[in-house]
Amino acid sequence: MDRAPGTSVRLKLTLSYAGFLMVAGVLLLAAVWAFLLRYVPDRALIIPGSTGTSLHGVFPVRSSLLHVFAPRAAAVLALLLAFGLAGGWILAGRMLAPLTAVTDATRLATAGSLSHRIRLPGRRDEFRELADAFDTMLARLEAHVAEERRFAANASHELRTPLAISKALLDVARADPERDTGEVLDRLHAVNARAIGLTEALLLLSRAEQRSFTRERVDLSLVVEEATETLLPLAEEHGVTVEIRADLTPASGSPALLLQLTTNLVQNAIVHNLPRNGTVWVSTGPAPTGVVLTVENTGEPVPPRLLATLTEPFQRGSERVRTHHAGVGLGLAIVETITRAHDGTLTLTERPAGGLRVTVELPAADPPPDRRRTG
Repeated sequence: MDRAPGTSVRLKLTLSYAGFLMVAGVLLLAAVWAFLLRYVPDRALIIPGSTGTSLHGVFPVRSSLLHVFAPRAAAVLALLLAFGLAGGWILAGRMLAPLTAVTDATRLATAGSLSHRIRLPGRRDEFRELADAFDTMLARLEAHVAEERRFAANASHELRTPLAISKALLDVARADPERDTGEVLDRLHAVNARAIGLTEALLLLSRAEQRSFTRERVDLSLVVEEATETLLPLAEEHGVTVEIRADLTPASGSPALLLQLTTNLVQNAIVHNLPRNGTVWVSTGPAPTGVVLTVENTGEPVPPRLLATLTEPFQRGSERVRTHHAGVGLGLAIVETITRAHDGTLTLTERPAGGLRVTVELPAADPPPDRRRTG
């Protein structure tokens, strides 16, 4: 926001230091003067010869002392003022130096340079805590921007691929009018369906990140039943058995998003499974801090280095079992985003016998009002 120019903080601190020093000096001189007035008489009798002079009589001592004390006190205050201004300017500059470093780093970040770090040396204090917090914010911003750029590049590549394939099929059909149009149309239909699926997945990912949904009471056991029933033909096609152990599990969230989360997990477990006689286990139940949804599947061992990247967008688990139902590479990324939007946690672990175990822990729904009154 635009602001009118004002006095610098350094000048304000300098004037504050100098003013405080002047007040302390005035109080000190006032204390000295009060002390002198207490122990020095108002008048004194001078006897000739006692002071080395021939003067005699009564003289006003306090008034004479005031004439001597006042100019010297003024000189002391002037020195204190000069010393306070000079010293305050130096001290204020040293105290505000960390803020200058933070300001410079902010300007660099505003210009687009997020790799700069303040790394303020010294022991911990308020300024260093501010600098450390700013460095942490810059690191997170840099990682977020890098992730967004990588996501945009991957999304552009994924969207360009079906468009390029469609163009190539149309060029082939135009160059060879005698070619069977039914085959070309089938392939175009498949490519177009993949592009639509990718676009819908990107839109779902964006909506989940914005958290633009109303929280409702959702029974995860019913969600699991609906998702598995929908994916039963896919499981039969892959020769995978789906086993469900779902108790009443009330969660708080969006029914549509939680259904999408469960569908993605079960579909991923079916597709990335053994070539035949595979199994998928889906269970729901209470957890110490909420409710939990667990999806396990048999399959080949998952390398630890691959396990850490499966929730990244457009990661299809290239080293896992490949099938013709590869998806668009956003399944687990959408799961992680929906989980985070529901203030939950997502955990991926390798099963000792091979395959993957995915655990989603979500906040539990509040008990119904009638149950809370009776309890």
